[in-house]
Parts: sequence; structure tokens; C-alpha cells
Amino acid sequence: MNRRAILRRSAVAAAAVPLAAPAIAQPQAPVLRWRLTSSYPTSLDAIHGAAQVFARTVAEMTDDRFQIRVFGPGEVVPALQALDAVQAGTVECAHTTSSFYIGKNPAFAFATGVPFGLNTRQQNAWLYEGGGIDLLNELFRQYNCYSLPLGTTGAQMGGWFRKEIRGTEDLKGLKMRIAGLGGTVLQRLGGVPQQLAGGDIYPALERGTIDAVEWLGPYDDEKLGLNKVAPFYYYPAWWEGAATTSFVANLEQWSGLPRSYQAAIRTACAEATHWMVARYDTRNPDALRRLIAGGTQLRPFPREAMDACYREALALEQELAGRSPEYRKIHEAWSKSRDDMRAWFRVAELSFDSYLAQAARR
Repeated sequence: MNRRAILRRSAVAAAAVPLAAPAIAQPQAPVLRWRLTSSYPTSLDAIHGAAQVFARTVAEMTDDRFQIRVFGPGEVVPALQALDAVQAGTVECAHTTSSFYIGKNPAFAFATGVPFGLNTRQQNAWLYEGGGIDLLNELFRQYNCYSLPLGTTGAQMGGWFRKEIRGTEDLKGLKMRIAGLGGTVLQRLGGVPQQLAGGDIYPALERGTIDAVEWLGPYDDEKLGLNKVAPFYYYPAWWEGAATTSFVANLEQWSGLPRSYQAAIRTACAEATHWMVARYDTRNPDALRRLIAGGTQLRPFPREAMDACYREALALEQELAGRSPEYRKIHEAWSKSRDDMRAWFRVAELSFDSYLAQAARR
């Protein structure tokens, strides 16, 4: 074979091989360090722990390039000032209960739960599929914030009382630590609501500064030692058939995040929410048994008192809708979802649960 033929074949072979594209530098995700202030005592491994689960998940999803350090209440700002700190940019984000801030706008209650409102599954459905997150963020934007659900407690207990509640009359003059619109309902019936952070409620109850306190449920209440200073444990918390806790970020900081980091936060919030309610559901039963064995007297709220609170809660809804445009807008969408889901739950969920409760009792 002559030299010219060899050269021709080499040229054809070379043409068949695609040329390597020049390397194009891909922008690397930034290294970020955020601070998160929690409104919940560090001793409570479920509700405070949800923020730790959230932060760990964000770090894992970003190969540790986005790290969020969790601070307990008082380490950076007091528990009930978390929203203010995020709004001002003192910290980048918080894990808090939005109903703490109904003094700013009563519509904040919807991010947590309203009296005689939705249960855990219904609240989750309204937030994620009923437009709740978007509606709430119209409100949060007014405070330079962006928010997502981060944790839920399930239905809560009605709290610890020094004296027995036999009817509506026993609510008059009752000084009770109770947050959100539940406190407003209690006030309409003659009670004296007090808003205290989790770390302050034991000493207030022990000293007699308050007569009763609601916090969450057996697992947390036992850790806080509330059974040591009040004998009567009431149920249910008609003001929190479900209580959703919130991730709140400074709006400018949130908007400046890469989309992949925003997606990591959304995913981590959902992960922490599933984890938190599962932790309570698996640990509350044993905690309740221990409390009862230790002398706690478990009591249902009298029907008369429940009915009176229900009437006042419905009246309050209408009054707030007439006063607050933000409350009215959210309430219109929320109440339609509530009514639709209640109709469905009566057919399926409620009938199933009611039968099993009766069958197990037999």
C-alpha cells in the first residue's frame, strides 16, 4: 500500500471521530452559612429537634455547602421575637409558631391552626394542595419574610389545670397560658389569656402566676414537668386540632438563594414535618401512660364548655373577617377547603376511626 492511500484512510478515520468540546466551567454552588433561631426549648427533642433534622437535611442535599446553624430561644433573640429578628435581618431564618404573632395580624393564625379548625391531614392538604402556602406568603411578604411549613404536632392536649373545670363558669377569671386565637376565645368567655414562651411556663404555673397552661402533649409536657405543679390534664385542645410550626426566612435572603438551595429547603421542611409528627405519635402514648401512673388525673373538657367555646370561635371568625382584609382573603379559601374535607372525612376517615374506637373498647 502506497503512502498516499494510507494518508487518505487516516483522514477518513479522523473525520469519523468527533472532536472533544472545549471544557466550559460550570458555576459552583456558593458556600453559605445561615443562622436559625428557634422558639422552642432545646430540651424538647421533637419540636426543637425538627429544626435540627431540617438543617441536617439541607446540608446533606448540598454536600455541606449550605449549612444552617440552629440556636435555641434566648441564644440570639427571645423565643417570641423570632419573626421580628428575621424581618429585620438579625438572623436569616427562624423556626417558630406563626400564631405567636396574631397581634401583628390575626391571619398569622392560619399558618398554625385556628380554633375548631383542621386536623393534621386536613391542614397539610390545605397548605400544599389548597393554596395555603401561597396565600400565607402574601401575608409574610408584608413583613419581609417567606415561610413554609416545618413540623406539625398532631392534635394537642388541652393543658394542665390547678382546679377541675366543671363548666363554662369555671373559665371565668381563669389565668391561662394559651397562644393564638384560642386565647381570644377564652377571653370572650371571661378567661385571662397569657402568652408565655415554653421556657417560662413551668415557673409561672409553679408560682401560681397562672392557673392553667397548655403546651403541646404528653411527651413534651412530661419533659417540662408540668404534671408536678398541676394535677388535672384536660383534652382535647379545641384551639389546635393540628398545630403547624413554620420555617420563616428573610425575604431578601430567600430570594437571593440559588434555585437548588431553595429546593433543598422545601424538601428539608417536608422531611422534618413528617419526622416531627411521627415522633410525637410514637412517643405520646407511653408518656401519657407514665403521667397517669404518676397520679395525673385525665379529664375531657365538659361538653357545655366545649359548646360555648365553639360558638365564640365561629363568631370570632366572622368578626376577624370583617376587620382584617388579609384574614378575610385567607379565610374564604380555607373555609371552603375545611367544609369540603369535613364532608369527605365523615364518609371515610371519621367512620373508620369511630368504628375502631368503639370496637376496641368492646
